[in-house]
Amino acid sequence: MKTFFFYDLETSGLLAREDRIMQFAGQRTDMDLELIGEPVNILVKMTDDALPSPGAINVTKITPQQTLMDGISEAEFCKYVTEDIFVPDTVAVGYNTVRFDDEFMRATLWRNFYDAYEWEWKDGRSRWDMLDVVRLTRALRPEGINWPFTDDGRPTNRLELITKLNGLEHVHAHDALSDVYATIAVAKLIKEKQPKLFEYLYKMREKNAVKKLVNLEDKQPFVYASGRYANEFNKTTVVVPLTAGRNGNVLVYDLRYDLEQIMAEPIFSSAGLEFSSTSYTGQLAEPSLRDEPVGDVRNICVENSNHSMLQKKQISAVRSNFFPIVKELCFNKCPAVAPLAVLDAQDGWSKIGLAKEQVDSNLQILMKHPEFAERMRSEYENRPEFPPAIEPEAALYDGFLNDSDRVKVAAVRNAESRNLADFHPEFIDERLPELLLHYKGRNYPECLSESEAETYEEYRRQRLERQAPRFLKELEIIQDDFLKEELMLYLQSLQ
Repeated sequence: MKTFFFYDLETSGLLAREDRIMQFAGQRTDMDLELIGEPVNILVKMTDDALPSPGAINVTKITPQQTLMDGISEAEFCKYVTEDIFVPDTVAVGYNTVRFDDEFMRATLWRNFYDAYEWEWKDGRSRWDMLDVVRLTRALRPEGINWPFTDDGRPTNRLELITKLNGLEHVHAHDALSDVYATIAVAKLIKEKQPKLFEYLYKMREKNAVKKLVNLEDKQPFVYASGRYANEFNKTTVVVPLTAGRNGNVLVYDLRYDLEQIMAEPIFSSAGLEFSSTSYTGQLAEPSLRDEPVGDVRNICVENSNHSMLQKKQISAVRSNFFPIVKELCFNKCPAVAPLAVLDAQDGWSKIGLAKEQVDSNLQILMKHPEFAERMRSEYENRPEFPPAIEPEAALYDGFLNDSDRVKVAAVRNAESRNLADFHPEFIDERLPELLLHYKGRNYPECLSESEAETYEEYRRQRLERQAPRFLKELEIIQDDFLKEELMLYLQSLQ
């Protein structure tokens, strides 16, 4: 029987390959969102080779000392979630989990010698993300739900504000278990108020379903909601497949914009479409950024009298913000997409600030410039996907394991601690010998030989020295004296 498992993480920072999971919470439900069994709420011990972000600790209030006192090791955590949580036919779901929490799960499983992917696809497993469901519901079918705005009048989809406005229980925001129950409550609300859209997006979580709507063989415009699009238009626009992306994905073009107008701008003619700091930042190059925009536009002149007032308003919004005109759509990230026909009902076009005539016109202009698609494909291929990995823990996406190494990796994670001391498999993958040393050092330091202990200590020292400047800089602005003292004591304990 298929079930949902709603889950949420609290982490030591924002970077999945750098930071650590500190809290894991979840609740299983049936397909009608009724609770099954008891909730899960566990802490995971901070490893001795990582410093937390003081800013993250200030939000979650979970100290490293608390995880060491009450938590389980990463190795124990990985065994638990793979055997007891993400069982066959489980749909893993959360609020922004696809681009954040799932990345932390993969990184954690990788460095603890578990398959980083099977938990989300094998034996009927799958995943879903309620944040994009919320975005598309707000854009297309908002009726029956109260939607929050920021103090300055901008739409916002913050979980704690949606629950508050709709009278849903959400006791402690940024506590993982509280956020889980809030996500379930929001899912129930959408399922009750907009059941057809809920069921449609549930089916569209599968990449093969998305590929039927989004494909390069039959390029048709469709509706797309993404966090990279403008708040003003409820994070939703109409796009069309443009060209192939990496890893079998596709680049899409935002038909909100007139390509010839963009091509006439100096930023295009002098340097190509400008890449904003939010579209690709090397030091923050997590896998979750792989679907970020290829080209962003800004400072487009709105004085041209040929523009309608609606177009001027749309373009004006671009002047002070970065919005992608071309971005990658990743089929395996449960994108919130729908056929264009959904805009014909319930005043859908005006809800997202578009007119069909505008889309048709911009599509015709795009078709006159086949060289643009090639340029974007080339731009994207030449972008570095990730910064160079300086340690094997960060090299998860450098390649898949071969069958021979898969067997040896399974032997590592299944070995009892007393057998790890003399366990040195002959791996083919060059990432694995060093990763094994670090794995033993983090989880089973008593298994290290004297020379291995020295090597691990040198690795640990260098890693902590690399993280210390950021840690100390963030610590300066923490106002909570207790947390500040606890974090300083933790730093001292690692030295």
